[in-house]
Amino acid sequence: MKSTSPSEAEEGEERSAGFVLFRRRNGQRVYLLLRHREGGHWAFPKGRVEPNEDDLSAARREIAEETGIAAARPLKGFRAYSTYRFSRGGRSISKTVVYFLAEADVGDVRLSDEHTDVAWLEAGEARCRLSYEETRRILDEAEARIAAEGAPAR
Repeated sequence: MKSTSPSEAEEGEERSAGFVLFRRRNGQRVYLLLRHREGGHWAFPKGRVEPNEDDLSAARREIAEETGIAAARPLKGFRAYSTYRFSRGGRSISKTVVYFLAEADVGDVRLSDEHTDVAWLEAGEARCRLSYEETRRILDEAEARIAAEGAPAR
């Protein structure tokens, strides 16, 4: 990729990073979803990778900025990718998002100005709430990884 934040002179490519974040609540695993102010869609926390920043550092920064959650424990080896196109200012942008899977102990969320709502939902409910099939696929990959690790909900 040439740039994470394309300028008018660069190709329209962008890279973001985020977390599929879960926690334990009443013996069940629940996932964090955010509703975006722009467009109203539900998704996992994510944001642009800044220059000289690696994907995991960007995901940690973004989750802290968007939710106030500073302590997320990534599960080693999980990376799921989503690639899609969208339009910004009349330009077509190709976006790649890398998601990490992480667990949090806290449930309190302090939303950024970019979001209007937050929900911690069990996998089935989260799958129904997610706005895009691509993010539902990412959730399915996360669930499969947790099942493979033998980490049932406590």
